Amino acid sequence: MIYLYGFAFLALAASFSANFKKTVLALKTAWREFFQILPTLVIMVILVTILLFLVPDQVIVAYLRNHDKWIGFLFATLFGSITIMPGFIAFPLCGILLKKGVAYMVLSAFANTLMMVGVATFPLEKRYFGTKAALMRNASSLFIAIIVALVTGFFYGELL
Repeated sequence: MIYLYGFAFLALAASFSANFKKTVLALKTAWREFFQILPTLVIMVILVTILLFLVPDQVIVAYLRNHDKWIGFLFATLFGSITIMPGFIAFPLCGILLKKGVAYMVLSAFANTLMMVGVATFPLEKRYFGTKAALMRNASSLFIAIIVALVTGFFYGELL
């Protein structure tokens, strides 16, 4: 992570040296946009946090560790697409679910859709990128997540 911060600092310094006025204008614009997005983002995070608090983890495990792996796969894809959470929470959660017997293919579908598909963030994406771009990004992300999960299931012998 420190490398990314270093690279960003160097890029900002290069931008300042190339054109100081444009860089300051870009930073002001970015700051203003950030504060316009912030209320929507905070509300989404609060609502999803409340939802995750109200739904016990036993319920999630029960749906994902279904006896029919395809139903678990379907629920994992659905839950992952709807829910929003950062990776530092999602990946340990997947580790816990793995210990409770959830299949790798199901975990792959859950983690990938969680990180890539944004039903909860769709209104924000729609506002900034347009409906068509937001739909295309979500549809292609869902397709890729399903393919990755199926490949994961194949390599772990869960599709046989």
